[in-house]
Amino acid sequence: MPDPARPKRAAAVLGALGLAAAAAALYAPVLGHAFINYDDPIYLTGNPRMALGLSREGIVWAFTTFFGANWFPLTWLSWLADQELHGLSPAGVHATNAALHAANTALLFLALRLASGSAWRSALVAAVFACHPLNVESVAWAAERKGLLAGFFWMLGLWIHAGSGRDAAGAGRLAALSLCLAAGLMAKPVLVTFPFVLLLLDFWPLGRMGEPAGGALFQAARVRRCALEKLPLLALVAVSAAVTFVAQRASGATAPLGMLSLDLRLANALSAYVGYVGHFLWPAGLAVHYTHPLQGLGLRSLGQALLLAAASALALAGLRRRPHLAVGWLWYLGTLVPMIGLVQVGSQAMADRYAYLTTLGLSIALVWSIPEALARRRPRLVGAGALLLLAALATAARVQLAHWRDSVRLFSHAASVSERNYVAHAQLADALRAEGHTRAAVSHYRAALEIHPRHLESLNNLAWILATARDPALRRPGEAVRLASAALDLSGGNANVTDTLAAAHAAAGHYARAVAELEQALARLDPTTDPALRAALESRLRLYRRGQPYRE
Repeated sequence: MPDPARPKRAAAVLGALGLAAAAAALYAPVLGHAFINYDDPIYLTGNPRMALGLSREGIVWAFTTFFGANWFPLTWLSWLADQELHGLSPAGVHATNAALHAANTALLFLALRLASGSAWRSALVAAVFACHPLNVESVAWAAERKGLLAGFFWMLGLWIHAGSGRDAAGAGRLAALSLCLAAGLMAKPVLVTFPFVLLLLDFWPLGRMGEPAGGALFQAARVRRCALEKLPLLALVAVSAAVTFVAQRASGATAPLGMLSLDLRLANALSAYVGYVGHFLWPAGLAVHYTHPLQGLGLRSLGQALLLAAASALALAGLRRRPHLAVGWLWYLGTLVPMIGLVQVGSQAMADRYAYLTTLGLSIALVWSIPEALARRRPRLVGAGALLLLAALATAARVQLAHWRDSVRLFSHAASVSERNYVAHAQLADALRAEGHTRAAVSHYRAALEIHPRHLESLNNLAWILATARDPALRRPGEAVRLASAALDLSGGNANVTDTLAAAHAAAGHYARAVAELEQALARLDPTTDPALRAALESRLRLYRRGQPYRE
């Protein structure tokens, strides 16, 4: 006897493949993109460990290193595999990113369809995910492979969990979920909120916490069972959180709690919660870096808090009649907690990549708010509206994607759409300098320092140009000494900054000072220091001993 569910399963597979193909087509231009000068050199192009490939030494390093201020061995393994396959070519790395996003889109559709039984709603949520401009950063940025890979295991875990339906998850399914979570955490620790999302799905659409057909929304025994199932997952989360905190503190990525007061962090968290919703609903002015405003709580924060409280009350008020609103909104609020800045990591106020999994909750809440009666009576109207929405999002995503073609375009755009963005100016200056546009680079370093006078990288790089430029019109030895001295104080004796100060002294004719600086820098170098850096310092030291300046 034929299986009546087979045609539906076949249609679901075809739908998933179609969505994946659409996502891949949307991101096809990324194959022609270059690496950018923001994190890509740290993880990939300037990381000598990438040359190890999938050797025994490379695999051991991937599992034991805290390099990059985190522990994500599966992400390292994926990049090492890229090295084996195509030598870390930009096209190859970007192709893998695009393929992961396409797979994530397909898995999201299959998981939501299996959990809810609604194919068209699940397809629409997956299609919005595939082409929303907020997700461009996650796909187009080679260094953000970790978020895409973690997203793959997130979506796979959702699909596995959805397969349990209303029944208790068996030992095999729980083991598979644990493996997915462990793998995802080893790609990027963003999956710490995964058990929380599974509990939300247990409530709706799986309905595992109460009686069906209008019965009690929550039954203590059912809620207890759902919670107990998540204990192994929570244990994995606890281990990952501890390892992540140790890695980031050891690498200096977390701002000390005294550096950013609780007042500043709370104000930024409120602003970011509202900001992500705004970017999701109207994705304009997206940038690779959003400067932290460093503003404390005030009337604006009060307004944002009231807005979030009102949205939460509205979502929870219709818990029985509109459970999707509560689940979607709590998904959004909860999954952003690790990235909202209460523990500050990096200098940004918010980041588009943090929205990759979090705004799925907003999509679910909005799509499931479309009345079923309207979809049945006016399918063409709903379909036309959905197509117009997706066309608009895809067009905006292509425009945003074009900004990621290279570093100059990316940071020119960021500087133009954001205010007082010293990081955008500094990175744009680096990119212009690499292309030989030294005068333009100087102007952007000065713009960065006008905004943030103690920005270490801008101080050091501008001082280097003013000391070593071949164009005499650009050389300013006195200013170079002043800038490099300030940078050295901030860096705590960094060898590269000491090298800059020595070059500045040499440009000013103070060769004895230059020699003394470099001799101290070489004496302080760690034995594991990159041999190329040591060789460069020794080469310049010989120049200064002969009374000759260094020219770039």
